[in-house]
Amino acid sequence: MSTLSSSELARAVALLEKGNWQAAHKIVQEDEDSALACWAHGIVHLMEGDISNARYWYREAKRPFPKSPAAPQEIAQLRAALRG
Repeated sequence: MSTLSSSELARAVALLEKGNWQAAHKIVQEDEDSALACWAHGIVHLMEGDISNARYWYREAKRPFPKSPAAPQEIAQLRAALRG
């Protein structure tokens, strides 16, 4: 496992924005340590419909799981966090 570069993570977020969670998953599963990658991984599983796995990755990211999870809002918040 390695930490994703900011450009790799931005690429994964762009794929999430397009609805391509499968391709985003291939990227984010390479980084199980950084909070942003774990958050992106959680969003992947949210989009997939695997809520229990999404909750796991949100815990790994040290983020509360949203009460009413909505992937577009989570992706937008992740994009904003990437921009700093």
